[in-house]
Amino acid sequence: MREQTRALVMAAGMTGTGVFHLVRPQVYDWMIPPELGPARPWVIGSGVVELATAALLALPATRRAGGWAAVGLLVGVLPAHAQTLRATRRHPAKLAVAAARIPFQVPMVQAALRVARGR
Repeated sequence: MREQTRALVMAAGMTGTGVFHLVRPQVYDWMIPPELGPARPWVIGSGVVELATAALLALPATRRAGGWAAVGLLVGVLPAHAQTLRATRRHPAKLAVAAARIPFQVPMVQAALRVARGR
């Protein structure tokens, strides 16, 4: 996949999830580890960061910076994935879904790295 196409696909995905974080934040509140304090500011903040990252990825002049921002964002949400495992540990079906999501982070981080490195 070409870098431009990869970046635009990532931008589209981040735009969708960023908007969803802002429009329906309650969907994500439970994913925030309680040790981080109130969930809502984290959910809203991550939505804003996703939208900003999408904008960086969409513009050729800022695409590489957007790639690095995407790497940081994708790594930064790992505590939320850990929280989903913790919150669903007594529900095998939900735990399986939560666990299945985590490996998808690897190819997404790899794609973001390719964009960041201009490959």
